Amino acid sequence: MESLTLIQYRKMVDTVIEFKKLNGELPKFTVVNGCRINKNDYVDMIERVNKFLLEMGRNPGAVEIVNFDEKCTNVGKIFN
Repeated sequence: MESLTLIQYRKMVDTVIEFKKLNGELPKFTVVNGCRINKNDYVDMIERVNKFLLEMGRNPGAVEIVNFDEKCTNVGKIFN
């Protein structure tokens, strides 16, 4: 998985926000469709989507995972 659809992205963000509400801090990683996305990577994704929204006035169709790990394997559906 090299990118997330807008629906996958929104679900990921909702999960991260819910985790923060319950635990007081952001999770070290999240899992989307069996692929682990580290904290630095999902924070970068959120920042890029927010910047895109402000500049373009609309949501992107997909969100690229910049530091995509080619060895992405099914690590379970922890936050999915």
